[in-house]
Amino acid sequence: MTTNDPILKVENLKMYFPIKRGVIQRTVGYVHAVDDISFEVRKGETLGLVGESGCGKTTTGRTILQLYKATEGHVFFEGKDLTKLRGEELRLMRRRIQMIFQDPYASLNPRMTVEQIVGEPLVVHGLARGNEIRERVKQLLTMVGLNPAYVDRYPHEFSGGQRQRIGVARAISLKPDLIVCDEPISALDVSIQAQVVNLLEDLQKELGLTYVFIAHDLSMVRHISTRVIVMYLGVLVELADRKALYDNPLHPYTIGLLSAVPIPDPFVEEKRERIILEGDVPSPINPPSGCHFRTRCPLAQQLCADQRPEWKEVEPDHFVACHYWYNSKTLKRR
Repeated sequence: MTTNDPILKVENLKMYFPIKRGVIQRTVGYVHAVDDISFEVRKGETLGLVGESGCGKTTTGRTILQLYKATEGHVFFEGKDLTKLRGEELRLMRRRIQMIFQDPYASLNPRMTVEQIVGEPLVVHGLARGNEIRERVKQLLTMVGLNPAYVDRYPHEFSGGQRQRIGVARAISLKPDLIVCDEPISALDVSIQAQVVNLLEDLQKELGLTYVFIAHDLSMVRHISTRVIVMYLGVLVELADRKALYDNPLHPYTIGLLSAVPIPDPFVEEKRERIILEGDVPSPINPPSGCHFRTRCPLAQQLCADQRPEWKEVEPDHFVACHYWYNSKTLKRR
């Protein structure tokens, strides 16, 4: 497999959560958390996944790992459809796909020591036993920048950044090929965020990892990602190389998001004109017809309500879902 070959391929993925009411728990509707998305992740890259809170980023990551069973669609990992796997087959495949969770205060069992937390995957998959586990955990702690003497400590004895490093150590314990990073820095102090991101980059080079990096911090995503996907209300609106996306965004939503990112130069910041997205994000229970973004889009026409825009490659390796993306440069000049 070369660098450009997809290690992960998501096809027409949907994840709807039923809304139940009444004594007999009758289904009265669905939350359209992920609504028919398709993309690929290439081996060795970091694919950033950004969007507003509630747009379906975390659900996408959890569905990739089969923590949620997809309503429809397929998730292919090196050609194997994870949505079709069950039992032992899925358990063995999970050795190669791991996750770093968002909240380091909630993702570590407070009643377990660091040795038990980081060593648990080794025990579950039968990769080590007895004193081997302790030695392997010490190696992993050293790799993530923690003192190996901390193996007998409990989570409450660590800071948030240290806890997240323990979560990273647990994720790499099985030597996976792909790691889904679910906003791994959002719960940390700004001073600690860069340290964790640098750690992830170092581990990627050392272990040959591939990342799906979920975040809402556009500046950090630009720093760490190879390519970036922009998500809105359960659908993908744009995907491109990070330079192409930040220098030449084509979707009105992407343009609006990037205009909200502060620029360090005060003279440039003062002169540029921000694009304010009007209105609120619609409910995922009843998303708008056609284009989900049309209720807040300055370019919206009747076609946007009648027809869902096609997800298409409009420039080399630059995908967008918009009927009027070619007018986006006019939008940026306003």
